[in-house]
Amino acid sequence: MSRILITSALPYINGIKHLGNLAGSMLPADVFARFQRAQGRDTLFICATDEHGTPAELAAAAAGQDVADYCAEQHQLQKDIALRFGLSFDWFGRSSSHQNRDLTQHFASVLEGQGLIEERVDQMIYSLADKRFLPDRYVEGTCPKCAFEKARGDQCDNCGSLLDPTDLINPYSTISGSRDIEVRDTRHLYLLQSKMQDRLRTWIDGRKDWPQLAKSIANKHLDEGLIDRGITRDLVWGVPVAKDGVARPGFENKVFYVWFDAPVEYIAATQEWADATGGDWKGWWRTDAGADDVRYVEFMGKDNVAFHTVSFPATLLGSGEPWKLVDQLKAFNWLNWYGGKFSTSNRRGVFMDAALDLLPPDLWRWYLIANAPEGSDTAFTWEQFQSAVNRDLADVLGNFVNRILKFNETKMDGTVPDGGEPGELEIALLASVQEKIAALTDNLEALEYRKAAQDLRALWVAGNEYLQVAAPWTAIKTDRDRAAVVVRTAINLVALYARLSAPFIPFSAAIIAEAVGEAGVTAWPSASDATLLDSLPRGRSVKAPEVLFRKIEDDQVAAWTEQFAGVEA
Repeated sequence: MSRILITSALPYINGIKHLGNLAGSMLPADVFARFQRAQGRDTLFICATDEHGTPAELAAAAAGQDVADYCAEQHQLQKDIALRFGLSFDWFGRSSSHQNRDLTQHFASVLEGQGLIEERVDQMIYSLADKRFLPDRYVEGTCPKCAFEKARGDQCDNCGSLLDPTDLINPYSTISGSRDIEVRDTRHLYLLQSKMQDRLRTWIDGRKDWPQLAKSIANKHLDEGLIDRGITRDLVWGVPVAKDGVARPGFENKVFYVWFDAPVEYIAATQEWADATGGDWKGWWRTDAGADDVRYVEFMGKDNVAFHTVSFPATLLGSGEPWKLVDQLKAFNWLNWYGGKFSTSNRRGVFMDAALDLLPPDLWRWYLIANAPEGSDTAFTWEQFQSAVNRDLADVLGNFVNRILKFNETKMDGTVPDGGEPGELEIALLASVQEKIAALTDNLEALEYRKAAQDLRALWVAGNEYLQVAAPWTAIKTDRDRAAVVVRTAINLVALYARLSAPFIPFSAAIIAEAVGEAGVTAWPSASDATLLDSLPRGRSVKAPEVLFRKIEDDQVAAWTEQFAGVEA
């Protein structure tokens, strides 16, 4: 497929995201987007803040702000931090946009026309102390399936079960803490997912490229039998339950459930992008408008998989309209903090803003991709982070770049040297580099991030090993042409590393590229290119950059371990 559509799970609006959020969706999506652009493919990378639902109301109330003002402020904050991390979104939208409102209301209307939405009198928890219904995260209690005592009214974070507030044992209000609650009747709209069971099963069975994690979660929900899901809530902040600007009778004080409107924002954010840039959003999302040639890839943590493999596809398929569905869904496990969870309230773990205050973004990007939580949950440790920075970036890549360019400055006049012909060592190196580029390319296409990082590191190592064997500092004493071949080959490797590393560590890659006169050259190299190690113009001036990666010292690790351990420590 010639065009690539990429969406990352929408970061929720209530505060700065932690490293696990970055590692589980936004960062790998960015690496993939950069890789696809480097190959010359028409790529659209879409994300947005998820702004509706109870947590937004609660967070705004805690901050003493109007919820709309709070969301606007937090959106800009998250956007700025994403840019500082180098996340190359083509558009970073807002689920509170008018595009998402209109599109969500459209889907509700067409789904009802297809017989997939009906009104039901529901029983919901009502707080006598708060004088209001308690939807979703306004109520917590004990999970009926795993006995976790802090399950939320929409989902248990311990076992992953999707819940309704009335499922909880010993529920209480998260507003007041009161257990003075009762169950009352209220009318809501339900999406009849049970009617979509067979269609969804057939569709999911056809997703051959999905990782096992995504398929196993999807099949778990299908095997248990899909339940009809309420798609409206007794809230003020959200998409109004209306059509053509007219509220549905009896639903004047209700909004659509955040998990109904949030995935629609992928499409709506593309419409926001199109409205701002003059692009064609339908050409990316509707097969009757040209989206047949689009390869759509979603990135998310495992806790979001159920909504993206059941509820959102049920919306798109059930509409009866020609919407583009996901081709590949890359799901990640959780990145934990020393085996436990990141916690804002307990000041436990590093969040994205604090990470950037400590160290440059590329150091975090490299560690999080090289240790991506693909096969299982993984735990961040300062010791592993220190090792990844010092050994991979400083000792291998940084050492190679600075070593050869400094030598060239002092011994070869600071230009790409001429003279000499490649020998057996260079021929063998080229074959090895071509093989490793092929493996790196294949693993990035397959969304295998740990393997891809290993491939890239192996390429960096190959350069260091070549220098050790070729030893230009020795050759120059007796054979300047031979030294010229080695130095020229190594400088071409520097340029090659800049292009190959750019999806992973874009800021450092840009510095490396500029050092060898290749600023702005980002095209992904072909593994079959015979000129990989001899493409730079001879005589071009090159100059060693400042130290690319400063090592992390033990005393820094000790200080940060204490600083981010959390109040319970």
